[in-house]
Amino acid sequence: MESVLSDILPKADGEQAIVMEAMRYAALDGGKRLRPFLAIETARLLGSETEVIWRAAAGLECIHVYSLIHDDLPCMDDDDLRRGRPTVHKAYDEAIAVLAGDALQTTAFDIISHLNTSESIRLSLIQELTRASGVYGMVGGQVIDIMAAEHDRNETLINRLQALKTGALIRCAVRFGALISESDTADRDNLTAYADDLGLLFQITDDILDIEGDAARMGKAARKDENLGKATFVSILGLEGAKDKARALAGRAKGRLEPYGEKGHILASTVDYVLTRDT
Repeated sequence: MESVLSDILPKADGEQAIVMEAMRYAALDGGKRLRPFLAIETARLLGSETEVIWRAAAGLECIHVYSLIHDDLPCMDDDDLRRGRPTVHKAYDEAIAVLAGDALQTTAFDIISHLNTSESIRLSLIQELTRASGVYGMVGGQVIDIMAAEHDRNETLINRLQALKTGALIRCAVRFGALISESDTADRDNLTAYADDLGLLFQITDDILDIEGDAARMGKAARKDENLGKATFVSILGLEGAKDKARALAGRAKGRLEPYGEKGHILASTVDYVLTRDT
């Protein structure tokens, strides 16, 4: 994925070189690559790992990286560190950070619109990514995160918030693999349910790491959400309650993969990774 992204992203050149440099700074040399991994492994499970899914997954990662750049801005979470090094607005400045995020977002759709596959699949992927990254997905979740009044914060709200803010792109990743594989409705629905469970699990473990994680190992600040007074699964359920919910979700997500037998072992192992991760 690092190689694919490096090839796709523009090389710093011309009068706009600084924003190209910032795009590459943000996207390369770090990150778990979870979303592209899920897209590729879903396609592999369904027998369709080709160059198309790799490039589509790179486009998806561009959306994720853009969201991180904007999330770190002073007007959002005001973070100084990301992946163990200065955030884009610290390494460059706020204006370049905003523009680098904007450029990564448009690059994502450019990548997908030029995939070597049928027009109907390209359109389905664009529609999927548009919904996952917009007001009915990631952006909508961020708005709820910013605007939710303290007295409104409960488990129903936090489930909805995180299904949009974090879960939507994870769902999109798995559905990318299913769409490119032209899977049947049963597989698509089953794998979408797996993705929904995994996305929620990922956010719960993120909330737990905000309390228990080591900042040096994570490469970002610990107790950030707590200090900002954000609604999290830990603030709503307590630390042990959040851990119980995480374990229950992990079991349910792995259960979704039982129809695939041994072919599903990598996606099942991914659940274990998300449950026990320390970064």
